[in-house]
Amino acid sequence: MTREYSVAILGATGAVGTRLIEQLEQSTIPVKNIKLLASSRSAGKTLQFKGTDVVVEEATPESFDGVDLVLASSGGSVSARFAPEAVKRGAVVVDNSSQWRMNDDVQLIVPEVNEADLKQHQGIIANPNCSTIQMVVALAPIKAKYGLTRVIVSTYQAASGAGQSAWQELVSETDAHNAGKEMHAEILPVKSAKHHYPLAYNLLPQIDVFEEDGYTHEEWKMIHETKKIMFGDKNSKAVKVTATAVRVPVPIGHGETVYFETDAGSGATAADIQSILSESPGVVLEDNPKEQLYPQPINAEGKRETFVGRVRPDLENDDSFHMWVVSDNLLKGAAWNTVQIAERLVDLDLVRVPEDAANKFITA
Repeated sequence: MTREYSVAILGATGAVGTRLIEQLEQSTIPVKNIKLLASSRSAGKTLQFKGTDVVVEEATPESFDGVDLVLASSGGSVSARFAPEAVKRGAVVVDNSSQWRMNDDVQLIVPEVNEADLKQHQGIIANPNCSTIQMVVALAPIKAKYGLTRVIVSTYQAASGAGQSAWQELVSETDAHNAGKEMHAEILPVKSAKHHYPLAYNLLPQIDVFEEDGYTHEEWKMIHETKKIMFGDKNSKAVKVTATAVRVPVPIGHGETVYFETDAGSGATAADIQSILSESPGVVLEDNPKEQLYPQPINAEGKRETFVGRVRPDLENDDSFHMWVVSDNLLKGAAWNTVQIAERLVDLDLVRVPEDAANKFITA
């Protein structure tokens, strides 16, 4: 008899949360019952799951009693509070916040890249940063065939990556500018920052706060998450990674220019890399310069795949290449990757918390 699962979605009313519901509806996971959880402000709202009204409940530790699987997209502080409580009650948590990604006891998973690491999970599995996910989906098959020694990425990240309020701010600023009115920015580049700047008709070379070394935390995340996912160590010296992250006035869909170096003497050609990518799971190759075919965020919106184009050799460095990578940051970058992890947990019969892990994440 097929096992059915009690599933909770934490942060159900947010931009990613509503997409988690949609992706779960379309998934292969046999759902016995569902709980939609959010803050007290959203409690009492009614959403639908597979055509049935479900009332949103305020999240409490007791909300996770009897739950098998938690899909969370509720911010780091909320996850820090509730994920350990869910695990203590026997639920496996797939978390979309940044809270657990660098924790050595937490697996950081992109199914197309490191699904095997799920077997080591201790009750919490982290969903990587959206910009990291699409890049490693494209790089992983190249690494497997030709090796990978260096990555330099510049991102062009959509407003929705900063949340629903940032997305709405972009819309409001655009309307104001088009009406000849002053644009008011209160959120971007970082809500807690001293200064705020409009994103409409603008570019912001700051995503998240600045670290002491001059890199933003978003850039730091891309560097160390890439190493953890692809090389098993967030501080790996096996690959050199650097990043520049820029917010652009696009509602949905991150773009990235990725320069990468394969092993010296790998013999790889651009045609070889295109061939590999065309056959790789989760990747759609859109690469025909003669016909002006290349990935665009407006076309990636609403799709689960990662789109790759502009694959070409670096003319100044041997064994080195460039490519352009685009994906829907709210789907593959968040909701779909989260549900995809959950699907694999179900398929591999890994929806269970190891006995010695029940209290691993509980802090005083």
